[in-house]
Amino acid sequence: MLVERGLGAMNVELVSEAYAIAANYLRRSGAIADTLVTDEHLLEIVIKLLQHGELNKIRLANKAIARFEARSEVKAVA
Repeated sequence: MLVERGLGAMNVELVSEAYAIAANYLRRSGAIADTLVTDEHLLEIVIKLLQHGELNKIRLANKAIARFEARSEVKAVA
């Protein structure tokens, strides 16, 4: 399913699946709270990666996890 978002179209299923994989991992690792609330920062990362051409849901999730963790580490040091 494609949904209009801004100027481009986005595959909602791909975003949803990649977000679910990344969020599940980050919840289990304790990086995000174990709630049903969507982490907006993680969602933004997934969407940006998709917009930059990543279409494989596993790579999308893994890259999102890496970016999320990298940003969290920078915040912890600061």
